[in-house]
Amino acid sequence: LEEAAFQLQQVFRIDISIALNILGVESMRAGHYRIAYTCFKLAADRGYSKAQFNVGLCYEHGRGTAKDLEKAAFYYCRAASSCHPMAQYHYARYLLCHTPEDEWDGHQKAVTFLEQAAMAGITEAQAYLGVFYMKGLQPQEQRGLKYLLLAAKNGDAQSRYHVGVCYEKGLGVQQNLAEAMRHYRQSAAAGNRNARERLR
Repeated sequence: LEEAAFQLQQVFRIDISIALNILGVESMRAGHYRIAYTCFKLAADRGYSKAQFNVGLCYEHGRGTAKDLEKAAFYYCRAASSCHPMAQYHYARYLLCHTPEDEWDGHQKAVTFLEQAAMAGITEAQAYLGVFYMKGLQPQEQRGLKYLLLAAKNGDAQSRYHVGVCYEKGLGVQQNLAEAMRHYRQSAAAGNRNARERLR
């Protein structure tokens, strides 16, 4: 009986969090940012990762509350630790921008979160990692190309352009100008100005 009561409490707690998060999303759409923030915060404090991510967005953009990047990072971290892919991406970006260059652990943690988000299908994380691995102090071109191709397949025109550059210059792949042209054309068709210039 105690186990059943505990399970019922858990279901009720989760249902309330989901409802509060939905109310927050609807309030945000209606422009009621303060109400949205309050709903997200209540659900986040109950441990609901989607709401934690939304609280992070509120703090990052100053919606319904004062803008505060440290508080945004705190909530992104909580949601990222619960495997929320977009929170992993946002928290990783925060770490990379705000961790001193000599702090290896912070950078490694950021890369781990980025890779988890990329594997979960977050195009922004795939594109970021692609460029990150291509331009690092010790470039890992094949690894970078892998992530750029994932982002390109998900419709990112800038990543498609970068894949073209890889084929044109032989970065992480055998040089192939015909393949480079194909990627430039696809990127240009999606509106990428750099690809149009490169095609000329």
